[in-house]
Amino acid sequence: MLRSARRGRPGTSPRRPRRAPAPRAEPAPPPPRAAAALSCSPRPPLPSPEGSAAAAAAPRRARALLLPRAPASRPGLRPRVPPLRRQPTARRAAAARSEMSAVLRELLRVSEKAADIARACRQQEALFQLLIEEKKGGEKNKKFAVDFKTLADVLVQEVIKQSVEDKFPGLGKKVLGEESNEFTNDLGEKMIVRLCPTEEETAELLSRVLGGNKLASEALARVVHQDVTFGDPALDAVEVDIPQDTLGIWVDPIDSTYQYIKGSADIKSNQGIFPSGLQCVTILIGVYDLHTGVPLMGVINQPFVSQDLNTLRWKGQCYWGLSYEGTNLHSLQLPDPKRKSSDTQSRGTEDAGSEGECPHGLSAVISTSEKDSVRAAVARVCGERVFPAAGAGYKSLCVVQGLADLYIFSDDTTFKWDSCAAHAILRALGGGMVDFSRCLRAPSGPASDWPQLLYHAGDEGAAGVDRWAHKGGLVAYRSQKQLETFLSRLIPNLAPEDART
Repeated sequence: MLRSARRGRPGTSPRRPRRAPAPRAEPAPPPPRAAAALSCSPRPPLPSPEGSAAAAAAPRRARALLLPRAPASRPGLRPRVPPLRRQPTARRAAAARSEMSAVLRELLRVSEKAADIARACRQQEALFQLLIEEKKGGEKNKKFAVDFKTLADVLVQEVIKQSVEDKFPGLGKKVLGEESNEFTNDLGEKMIVRLCPTEEETAELLSRVLGGNKLASEALARVVHQDVTFGDPALDAVEVDIPQDTLGIWVDPIDSTYQYIKGSADIKSNQGIFPSGLQCVTILIGVYDLHTGVPLMGVINQPFVSQDLNTLRWKGQCYWGLSYEGTNLHSLQLPDPKRKSSDTQSRGTEDAGSEGECPHGLSAVISTSEKDSVRAAVARVCGERVFPAAGAGYKSLCVVQGLADLYIFSDDTTFKWDSCAAHAILRALGGGMVDFSRCLRAPSGPASDWPQLLYHAGDEGAAGVDRWAHKGGLVAYRSQKQLETFLSRLIPNLAPEDART
């Protein structure tokens, strides 16, 4: 015969009545939020792992007192086990890793947002002249008599940092770039430019930088805070995980700042390569391994590719590449006679490095400031197929696009932020970037053994930006065979002092 559980079972004594649980204390109301300051205040820092552990341990006893006690276990009954609150070990480990395609998708998106900022800052010429500041001291590149940064440079860099940090906590702190975020307005006031939590706060900060120009500051703040959707469906199928704590990021927010300031829009190209003009402006984001210095992912955004003559608005183009543990993917369409020319889908590298020597001979893109002796030696190897161009990022992009076979620069005024993005893409294509002077000293052997540029360590004996300079120059290439052929012909044509660089 079944009996109610309240009355007990046959042969057992009645159960003692349950003690009513103690009433829970009502939580205290949160303190009133302080009104937002007009100036942009920095976001609170993320808690460190040690701080998080201590904070979790402190209220543990208090939480336990508020939970109702579980009934005492009786023979024959399994004790009730509360659900685990801690994340399982496997999931905690996965949380410390980032899917490379997710990181790359975010970098593509934020690069397009950066391109929007660059285009917006160029809309009004009179306004744009207010946004330019001459670099001083350790910021300055010795290649230029006068070196500038713009508010667009600083805004782009801060947007990239904050966007990466929001999406991948902790990674934003590993974003390093060319520009400092200190800016001086026309009244001589120095201020730190950063992305504020709200559009209104950012507009207020920019208004101070622009000397009270409210319309311009609100327009810029609107662009900075707008949501941008941008990506490549080819990345959806990529499943490559990498520990997030091994990643570092180099950013050049606006490469070829001089061309950006000058703003020439009517320069004609030479076989697809622009010697100067807005087309030479690029936004460079390169991801590298903090331990080995090897470039892993790269994004190059070219904000000014074509201009609508009616609206005068510009459209851009974005390129990316990923190379990690045998996985090589990129957004470039390699020549293939079996494929239709209209097919432009992204694909992995099949054998980009085995193309060998081009039937038309080698071509090279060089800096407009390259030494005359090196320029002459390159001309003896490549004939008329030598193309001077502005911007280290743009010249590297010309090699990525296949407009030139190589990019050579013998001086020490390119930096890690100039080359990391393109280097990663070239690796995905089967190419790379090598130290020019070290290749001249040890030219024998296959190109695969030559010293690739690395990105995790600076020159401790240098100061300022020179810490991150490529002291031996560089050569960027898509094909190892072409690199070997080029250097074997170049070295006999170099002057003795250049060959000993």
